Amino acid sequence: GAGIVAGGAASGRGGGGCTGGTARACCSGGASGCGSLTLPVREKIRVNRRAMPTSRVPLGKPPLSETPAGPEYHRAKASVSIVTRFAPSPTGLLHLGHAHAAIFAWRRARAAGGRFLLRIEDLDPARCRADYAAAILEDLAWLGLDWNGEVRVQSAHLSAYRALLASFKARGLVYPCFCTRAAIRAEIAAAAGAPHGQSVGGPDGAARYPGTCRRLDPAVRQARLAAGEAYALRLDMASAVRIASPLSFIEEGREIPCDPAPFGDVVLGRKEILASYHLAVTHDDALQGVTLVTRGEDLCPATAVHRLLQVLFGWPQPAYAHHRLLGDAAGRRLAKRDGAASLRSLRAAGYSPAAVRAMAGMPD
Repeated sequence: GAGIVAGGAASGRGGGGCTGGTARACCSGGASGCGSLTLPVREKIRVNRRAMPTSRVPLGKPPLSETPAGPEYHRAKASVSIVTRFAPSPTGLLHLGHAHAAIFAWRRARAAGGRFLLRIEDLDPARCRADYAAAILEDLAWLGLDWNGEVRVQSAHLSAYRALLASFKARGLVYPCFCTRAAIRAEIAAAAGAPHGQSVGGPDGAARYPGTCRRLDPAVRQARLAAGEAYALRLDMASAVRIASPLSFIEEGREIPCDPAPFGDVVLGRKEILASYHLAVTHDDALQGVTLVTRGEDLCPATAVHRLLQVLFGWPQPAYAHHRLLGDAAGRRLAKRDGAASLRSLRAAGYSPAAVRAMAGMPD
């Protein structure tokens, strides 16, 4: 319906081995605090949750304490066989691609008598909005989805992510990077003509970082920190891989080898966004006892980085199910920035929840 087609293009947050190839090659299966999320919005989340139909599945044990690593994570055992989650970012209204992802996760959990969790990933203060966070809950309820337990709002847990980065600092696995994105692109371009030019492409589609600041003289690094220069914290990928390799993940019952090394020294945190998507999502999945990570196939390459972080912190290994993507009639992925029709606009146009589920490729 509405010119929506399946597959082909990448989706936002919400095969063979994974080493940075395309999502299609990787998967054959089958999305730093937001200051605008104020207390009233979190209260509205709680109110909306109480208004939802009571789930017929057991809620399991209460969430673990937010310890960055340790035996708490190893003791995380849900009282049911499967726990999935839908974790959108409140940077716009939900569209059909989000509906597909949410229903996919919800059905996998409910079919197994399991738990379905909702998490608001609002770590980008420049893009997150309180009204979008509230709209997410309202749209999912209208769509017919319910969830178990309280909604986790990431911006309310910044201390947990700060502790993770402190742990990596103590282990010598991260370093400050002062390079701007423009400087990184320029260095990559300058190296491209050399015999050993840098490859490009990280799990988030960014250019591979050439390691400039990893080689900084310690005295220079300390002087720049003391001067208050802005910096990102990057993972020392070579050191991390030496500790954690070899790596693999389970995709729909198949074990798939993966290697995060080709992605280079990924960013784990910035001043303006305390924790990267990679760090926050793997922490929260472990903390909440997620046993099956469902998401769009464009995020399959990132699994290599996530498995690395899981091993480094000693977190449980979930299974993965990367689903197909929805695109428009031209084959482009549905995206907020391209003006994809929102669930709210479809509702206002008179479509029923069942019709929208069908349009999202998830008919009853």
